[in-house]
Amino acid sequence: MEEIRSMESLAALVESLGFLPLLKNRVPGFSVEEHTPPELWFADGVDGPWEWKGPVIQNTGCAYGKFFGGKAGFISKEWYPDFANYRRVGYGFDARYDDGLARHVDNQVYDALLEHQPLLSKEWRRLTGIAKRGEFDAIVTRLQMQGYVVTTNFEYATDKTGKPYGWGLARCATPEAAFGEAFTEKVYQRTPEESRQKIEAYLRQLLPQATARQLRWIVG
Repeated sequence: MEEIRSMESLAALVESLGFLPLLKNRVPGFSVEEHTPPELWFADGVDGPWEWKGPVIQNTGCAYGKFFGGKAGFISKEWYPDFANYRRVGYGFDARYDDGLARHVDNQVYDALLEHQPLLSKEWRRLTGIAKRGEFDAIVTRLQMQGYVVTTNFEYATDKTGKPYGWGLARCATPEAAFGEAFTEKVYQRTPEESRQKIEAYLRQLLPQATARQLRWIVG
């Protein structure tokens, strides 16, 4: 992995690797954080990967969300359909819920997004009526881990001079809405097991140093 010094270099890395966690994780050396110079990582007055997330999503068409053990990362548009297929176990969300494999509150949150997407996270939570942010965030993470929700952009408040500030609010949508036919025509192309095998075979080549347990953490 090359050093990440610009939005363009981060975007190129996402597209070339296919899978890229944002923060340090169980696979040493496999994160944006570990390949970004310290002066670009949460530095005052300097843009870095945190600020580049939205532009990378927009410019590459990749998926972003809490996909890896509940932690955030990028998956390229090439690989996300197989990833979602495996994580969904071949189920659309409605079928998953009808078969008793999803919680009622998850269905409530998913339906709110489906009706009004794309939604900023604060708008989405208000529509669901869930008062506790931690509870809402845990449901969204679960939906992202299962392949039903992605982050499509980050939006920032601005000061009186028009300069953005703060952490940025995630805008979310279903993959079907975010990617259209590029996703819907591919997501169930294979069986979930075939998707898992394809991803694992690729990751074994990409990360020869990773153990089987570490690869399972990525694939899920």
